Parts: sequence; C-alpha cells; structure tokens
Amino acid sequence: MASSKASIDGNINVTDDIMDDAMDDYMSMTIPESPSNLTQFETSVQRRGRKRREAESRAHQASKAELAHQARLNRDEALNTSLPVSSKGYQMMARLGFKAGSALGKEGNQQARKEPLGVFVKEGRAGVGMDRERKRKFEDDTDRGEGIQKRQTEAVFRERQAREREQKRAEGLCWGAMRVLEEFESDDTTTDKDKADKGENAGSSTSKATTAINVLWRELVKDRDEKERLRRMRYDLQQTLSRSTAHDDPDEEKQDRQAWGTEEEEIEVQDPELDDFNRLEPAERLRRMVEYLRENWRYCFWCKFQYPDGRMEGCPGVTENEHG
Repeated sequence: MASSKASIDGNINVTDDIMDDAMDDYMSMTIPESPSNLTQFETSVQRRGRKRREAESRAHQASKAELAHQARLNRDEALNTSLPVSSKGYQMMARLGFKAGSALGKEGNQQARKEPLGVFVKEGRAGVGMDRERKRKFEDDTDRGEGIQKRQTEAVFRERQAREREQKRAEGLCWGAMRVLEEFESDDTTTDKDKADKGENAGSSTSKATTAINVLWRELVKDRDEKERLRRMRYDLQQTLSRSTAHDDPDEEKQDRQAWGTEEEEIEVQDPELDDFNRLEPAERLRRMVEYLRENWRYCFWCKFQYPDGRMEGCPGVTENEHG
C-alpha cells in the first residue's frame, strides 16, 4: 500500500510539473497580428464572385492578335538579350577567341560588326521579294502619274499657245478686211473733194460723224485718227513755247490750237455699238466682214477678187479652208 501511494503521489507530482510548464509556455506565447485583408470575413457572395473570376481566367483562351502581340514582345526581348555564357553557341565562339563586347573575326578590323544583324520578320503570305516588287510598282505608278500630269500640263500649254496664235492671226486678218471695206465704202460714199481732204482731216478726234461709219470698219478710222492726233501732239510739244498764249492766229490749224491750249479738245463720243462688236471673238468678226463683202460687193476676201455678179462663179467657198 505504501508503494502504491508513493507511486500515486509521484504521478501527482509529475503531473503538476507538466501543468506548470504548460502554463508558462501559454503565457509566454506570442500571437502574430492578422493581415489587414483578413480582418474582414469573406461573405458567400464574395466567395462565389472570386471563384467565378478565377474560373473565367483559367478558361480564357488568348486570341490570335493577343498571341501575335505576345510573340512579338517575346521576340524583341530575346533579341535585346545578350547571348548567355551557358549557351553552346557562346561556348563555341569563346573557344575560337571571342570575348564579350568584341567583334567577330580578325582583331583590329574596324569594319567588323559588334552587334548582330537586325532580324526582319516577314509578315503575310506573300513570297520573298514581293515587298520590293510592290515598292517598285508603286514608284513606277507615281512616276507614270507625274508623267501623265506633266504631259497634260504641256498639252494645255500648247493648246493655249495655238489658240493665242490663231486669235492673233484672225485679228490681223480683221484689220486687212477692214481696209478692204474702207476702200469699197469710201469709194461709194465720198466725193473727189472729200478724198482730197482725207489726209488733212485724218488727225481729227472721233466725233459724232464717226459713228455713222459702218461698224465693221469703224475701228480702223478711230485707230488712225488717234494715232494722227498723238503724232500732232508730239510734234506741237517739240515746238518752242516762247509764243504768248494770248496770241490768236485765225489761220492756225485746229490741232495747233489744241496743243497751245487756245482751243479745247473735242471729247470722244461713246460708241457702245463698236464696243459690243469688239467684244466678239476675232474669228467671228472676220466672218461677218467676209460675208458682208460677198453680199454687198461681190468680193471674196480669200480669192482677193471682185466678181462681176452675185453668183461669184469660180469661188471655192466662203471659208478659208475651202480655198485650200
């Protein structure tokens, strides 16, 4: 009984020691602080949303554009990365004398490349060299377009020059037709005394009597009168000015009086009929003159001949082209 009690007492003592040690460990134990993201409990709705997003992320398949973009990024990263020392290519070059940062080939070669050639990745399904062919065709089309535009500009310029030459020629023919008309009209309407005084009165300015002349050759008279007036004015201005302005010579010509200021110059009369006629194209004015000569004077401007009757037998036609 003694031994049994002793054993019980011993167990009790051992148990007390263990409990004391456990209490010491519990009191000295430190509990780490929980992260901030765990301070809040996850609800069932949040958990379902998180699991759904994770499932969608795992099930997502990248598109062709995304895969191509990622492939380009990986390729550029690989090209910008130096050859690692552990690679077999680097080890083979090292055995041949290559050193990092130096160029391949013979030492001292200034033309040797220190960087690898740039990689051009061909995109698309066109054959090799197709891009150069397209570029060449584009340049040819551009040159062809510039050539066409240049030829069109030259054609417009040549056409304008030809039209200007034709107008200038028609203008010259109009003056010739007006001289012929003046000869016929003057011979028919003027007397011998008027013909004798024609040279004296040629320098007078345009008056109301000028508007009575046929409009087809009226411009010729106005132009001749204007030229004569300017000639007389230049001549008078070259004379001496020593004469008094109060001097009055009754026999002095009209142009001299105007030059000396003793008589006012006649003001040119407006002629709207002639202005309208001059606005026509030279070819149209010439056509009217030619037809007027044929109808009223039986004269062919192109044949340079006055026919005896209105039938004008022997004349090829009215236009210049019909006369060859």
